[in-house]
Amino acid sequence: MPVKSPVRLGLNIDHVATLRNARGGARPDPIEAARVAVKAGVDGITAHLREDRRHIRDEDIRRIKAEIAAPLNLEMAATEEMTGIALVTKPHACCIVPERREELTTEGGLDAAGGEDHLLPIVKRLVDDGIRVSLFIDPEPRQIEAAARMGAPVVELHTGQYCEAWLARDEATARAELDRLAKAATLAASAGLEVHAGHGLDFETAKHLAAFPEIRELNIGHVIIGEAIFIGLSEAIWRMRAAIAKGASKRPDDNASAQQQQQQ
Repeated sequence: MPVKSPVRLGLNIDHVATLRNARGGARPDPIEAARVAVKAGVDGITAHLREDRRHIRDEDIRRIKAEIAAPLNLEMAATEEMTGIALVTKPHACCIVPERREELTTEGGLDAAGGEDHLLPIVKRLVDDGIRVSLFIDPEPRQIEAAARMGAPVVELHTGQYCEAWLARDEATARAELDRLAKAATLAASAGLEVHAGHGLDFETAKHLAAFPEIRELNIGHVIIGEAIFIGLSEAIWRMRAAIAKGASKRPDDNASAQQQQQQ
């Protein structure tokens, strides 16, 4: 059964769509994966509707919104087309991400500071329509400050460099990147932003991020879908929820709350 945690888990189902599209048919159905995932205890479904539609398709987004009760987090490029789709679909949240057609996956954070003039009207339109907007950014002060100026209520910190260093067993770089993420999370929270994180997370790195008291949500896809091949989707989700809960149990604020409850 899913383990409770103060950190929400969003499952990215793009990789199910990639597998479906490899044969050009209808299976495996990413919406069925979303349905199983919600039953297994995820808190939301993330899907990236890319401009080239390489995995998630427009019909997938419509079906998720219509058939899945959990919140939809629509990842999107900062374009007029995607903004229009978001305003029609009305997902719970939109995460604005950088996008290049030649990349295999998102390679870094959005340049919110350098693209503020372009991003600001998009953020405003989405927020005014009641959509929770997050900006997927690198853990850098100038990017966090730009997000706060634009009125985006959420930032999602790009964890790719930390995860790459962890996988390479480059302990010095991994420690430095984890420290950079911790400082960014603190800065973002102090600016009144809700803090999420994602990209490349596995069971161990997710556990480490969940220990940050500022982190409210982790968005994870590839490792969960990959592990599902061997152990099933529900089991992979339960294991990730358990890892996140273990990390969250080390939060200073959670430990303080537990001590207060014992004293009462």
